[in-house]
Amino acid sequence: MPEQDFAQEFAINWSVVLLVAGVGLAAILGMFMASRIMAPRRPSAMKDIPYECGIEPAPFVRSQIQIRYYVFAILFLIFDVEAVFLFPWAIVFLDSIPAVFYEMLIFIGILAFGVLYSWRKGVLQWT
Repeated sequence: MPEQDFAQEFAINWSVVLLVAGVGLAAILGMFMASRIMAPRRPSAMKDIPYECGIEPAPFVRSQIQIRYYVFAILFLIFDVEAVFLFPWAIVFLDSIPAVFYEMLIFIGILAFGVLYSWRKGVLQWT
């Protein structure tokens, strides 16, 4: 008997989900149809251009982009994400074993090596 009650309750719950999904779908389709019926349509050649703000699009001009800005941004992201791990480490270190301290020293050493290597390669120079 309890299995039958569970099956009935399960079917009732899914019928509500399907009802709500149907109402939602009908509302979406109704809004699209209302927009199609009520929206003003005045086609023009100016509206067919890809950049519709009143400015004539210029032909494509090839420009050189300096890669060092991207490298600088990637280095920032790498060191920023790795630096985020320092705060949880500080919280864990309060109640943890001393081995965690040496692991973090190795981690900070790797970060310092990365900064020094980038500095020596001239990546951090803006000029």
